Amino acid sequence: MDITSAPKTATFQMRINPDIKRRVEEIYARQGLSFTDAVNLFIQQSLNMEGLPFLASPENEAYLRAKAVRRLMEEVQRGWDSAEKEGWVSEEAAYRLLGEET
Repeated sequence: MDITSAPKTATFQMRINPDIKRRVEEIYARQGLSFTDAVNLFIQQSLNMEGLPFLASPENEAYLRAKAVRRLMEEVQRGWDSAEKEGWVSEEAAYRLLGEET
């Protein structure tokens, strides 16, 4: 389900310290988001991940870095396998495929 296009007929209320709310609103505003946008983004990511969209522990940074490296290496392997199977593309051909000038 895409939260941006889903009908919005339910309400959600929460209590929060006013200073914390102000501070977090400033953080989200720097990203071009309202507090509501950020909560909706969190909810969408939770749906996408089928759980919390982050690891709730002090090791967040190391975990996320390892996960990113693992995903990068999987993508590199898929690219390598594709090139081996379908043939290599020259740098010039790659630029043409991307619609870029060399």
